[in-house]
Order: sequence, then C-alpha cells, then structure tokens
Amino acid sequence: MAEKKPIEETDDLTLRFDSDGLIPVIAQDADTGCVLMTAYMNKEALDKTIETGFATYFSRSRQKLWKKGEKSGHFQKVKQILVDCDQDCLLLKVSVDAGQCHAGYQSCFYRELDKTNPQKLNHIAKKVFDPKDTYK
Repeated sequence: MAEKKPIEETDDLTLRFDSDGLIPVIAQDADTGCVLMTAYMNKEALDKTIETGFATYFSRSRQKLWKKGEKSGHFQKVKQILVDCDQDCLLLKVSVDAGQCHAGYQSCFYRELDKTNPQKLNHIAKKVFDPKDTYK
C-alpha cells in the first residue's frame, strides 16, 4: 500500500475550506505584481471562476456570489490560479483594465501604517477613478 503524501507534496487538489465553506483569495495583477485585493470563495465561486475565466467571489456580507466588476465594469480576467502549500489559500493572477478597489484606487492596499504613529494611516496611492461616477 502506497504511503499517503503530505499535503505539501501531493499533486491532488484537496482545498481546505473553513467551517463556513470559504477559502481566502488574493488577487494580484499578473503584469505588475501589485496585490489588488483579498476576498473569499466558496466551491461554487471557484467553479464559476474556472468555467468563465473571470474572478467570481463569495460576499460574506451579502451571502451571495459576485463577479468582480459586475457593478463597476472593472473585471478580473484570470490568467493563473495558484494554491498555497497548505491548500487553504488561493492566489489569482489576473489582468485588469482599471482600478480594483471600490474606493477608487488601483489596489485595496492604498494606505500604510505610519512608522512614527502606528495608530495612523498614510495614503500611498492616488485614486484612479471616482466611485461616485462608477457606482451611481
């Protein structure tokens, strides 16, 4: 009988969804390497993403699937799906045409902790679109 390989060594997909059936997902610009956002997927969202080639996530607040860009028009075309060593997190390498953050920035990570006052945030990016115009 063959010895079972540890999850870090196996070629079998055995994603480890949490107790709510979700797995965290990081979206990264495939061209620039910029981390765009984090979100969650359930099995259905992952299947939809694979089927359509466009990132589909599960909204924890609305308790439903959402295709990134369905309201803003700023879609994520999936180029590659990477699985981490423990199979409990995904990384989507995507191509994008415009800002990805609902606040109007290219990335959701547009602020950093202030080095002298860690209770303060400093903006490190400029808006690339006006959310008031996009989400009418």
